[in-house]
Amino acid sequence: MILLGVALMALDHRLNELQTVRNALSTVAYPLQVAVDAPIRAGSRLLESFTSREDLITENRILREENAELRARQLRFDALQMENDRLRALLSTAERAEERVETAKLLAVDLDPFRQQIVLSKGSRQDVYPGQPVIHPDGVIGQVLSTQLTSSTALLISDPGHALPVLSARTGLRGIVVGTGNPRRLEMRHVPPQEDIKEGDLLLTSGLGGRFPPDYPVARVTSVERQPGQPFLDIQAEPLAALDRSREVLLLWTDEVPDADASEPEEDDPTDSGSVEDAENHAPEADEAS
Repeated sequence: MILLGVALMALDHRLNELQTVRNALSTVAYPLQVAVDAPIRAGSRLLESFTSREDLITENRILREENAELRARQLRFDALQMENDRLRALLSTAERAEERVETAKLLAVDLDPFRQQIVLSKGSRQDVYPGQPVIHPDGVIGQVLSTQLTSSTALLISDPGHALPVLSARTGLRGIVVGTGNPRRLEMRHVPPQEDIKEGDLLLTSGLGGRFPPDYPVARVTSVERQPGQPFLDIQAEPLAALDRSREVLLLWTDEVPDADASEPEEDDPTDSGSVEDAENHAPEADEAS
C-alpha cells in the first residue's frame, strides 16, 4: 500500500494523470462538506445577527439621545435668533430716529382691561421722565406714566384712559385714537361721517400736543361703520406694535422734556388730544396708577 501510494504520487506529480479522479471525488464529497459546514455557518450568522441587533439598538439609543440634545440646542438657537432679530429691529429703529433712543426691557406686564401698563428696566437714573414716548420697531407702544430710580411704569396706548392724536397717512385726516382695554383693538374718535377714511388706512402720530413726535406709525384701520343719526364714525383700528407680546421697547427722548423735578405726569397730559372729555376720562386711571 505504501509502494502503491508512492507510485501514484509520483505518477500524478509527473504526468498529472489523477486530476480527473480528484475532480470526481471532490464532486462526490461536496455535499458532505456543505452538510458538515452548515451548522458552523448557521451558528456564525446567528451570532452575527444578535451582535448586529445589539449594535443597532445601542447605536439607535445614542442617536436618539444626540437628536434630543440637538433639538434642545436648536430650540435655544431659534430663541436666540428671534431675540437677535428683535434687537436688530430695535437698533434699526434707533438709527432711523433723529432723537435719542435707548432700549429697555419689560420687567412686568399688567393687561387688566381697565389698566394696561408695563414696567420697564430703566428709570430716573437713566434720565427717563414721565410722559416720555415708548415705541417699538412696528409702532408706538405708549408713554411713561411714572418713574422710579431704576425702573419706570409706562401706560400702553390700549389703556382705556389713553388718547393719542393721529392722522391718516393717505389723506392727512386728523383724529384721536383711544384705548379700549384690548391690546389688539383701538378706537378712532371724533371723525365726522363725511370724512374720507376707509379700512386699511395707516394711522401716524400727528405731533399735536408735543408729547409724541410726528409720523410714527400707530395703528391700521380695521373697520369703518357709519351709524345713522350719530355725529361721528365708528372706527376700529389694530395697533401695529404687539402690545401683549413685546419683550423690549425703545424709550424716545424728544425736545419736549418736562422739568426734572416732576415725579409724575399731569393728569391731562397723557391724552395729548386737547379734548376736555378725554382728559377727564383719563384722570381716574392716572390717579389710580399713581
